[in-house]
Amino acid sequence: MARGSAGETVLHKHLRVLEVFDALRPFRTLSEIVESSGLSPSTAHRLVAELEREGLLERLPDRSYRLGVRLWEFASRTPGALGLRELARQWMDAVHSRVGQHTQLGILSGTDVLFIDRLSARDAVVNATLIGGRLPLAVSSSGIVLLAHVDERVLDHVIQVGWPRYTPHTIRDGEALRERTRRARADGFAVLDGHIYEESRGIAVPVFGPQGGVLAALSVVVPNSTASPNGLIELLTYAAAGVTRALADAYLPESTSALDAPRHRVGSLVSTSPASVEYFAGLDPAGQSDRGSGGPAR
Repeated sequence: MARGSAGETVLHKHLRVLEVFDALRPFRTLSEIVESSGLSPSTAHRLVAELEREGLLERLPDRSYRLGVRLWEFASRTPGALGLRELARQWMDAVHSRVGQHTQLGILSGTDVLFIDRLSARDAVVNATLIGGRLPLAVSSSGIVLLAHVDERVLDHVIQVGWPRYTPHTIRDGEALRERTRRARADGFAVLDGHIYEESRGIAVPVFGPQGGVLAALSVVVPNSTASPNGLIELLTYAAAGVTRALADAYLPESTSALDAPRHRVGSLVSTSPASVEYFAGLDPAGQSDRGSGGPAR
């Protein structure tokens, strides 16, 4: 990998450009990219041109830029996030039909929770998350659940970096954060009342992967009240167990023979009809169907 000044890779510089775009600022001018990325104007201009040429950025008629749909295309191919989202959606739908507020699915990303799916309602309580948006781990119920199952070094890093204090109820320091994560690990859930918005309550449980590790947090955001959260905790726990079972089925190799390379079930990672999956699996890499071409089945 080629490296630029101060040992920074060219790839990292490209990422600095992409990272200036977020859910609240999806459109950026070249001057805004320069200012937000900290790159020199000449370097930013060159990198933006390269990213646009590869379809990772798109230039609009007003000369502003947005993230290119090719990024979505790449992201859609990974079972690490979007496959998880597909498998969790029916369980999220079930939770949301009961709760009627916000239901969301978040994964660990650095010192943040990255929310990969979210269901909401127009009259729901205030919630600071968006699909593709982030929140610091220490301020949300999803973040506490994820932190409860990470290596101690990750928790140390979160404490070192720090986090914003949104309300008087937000966790104030590292000692309080450690205690809160210990409690969440022992309880199997986290409840945060008014930590981001005083009138909102976040409740989250872990979603476990096939190998036993925590892959995500399933949560709801509801009005803050003195009502017991136990019913919602039970509902979330049941749904999370359903997602875990779906993950175990999806990642079970199709062949257990030592002579065959493990193959995962494509159909278990996407929500579509069995006939569609069968047809999709019969397409060769060039997009030609074996049936349609009359060639032998592979």
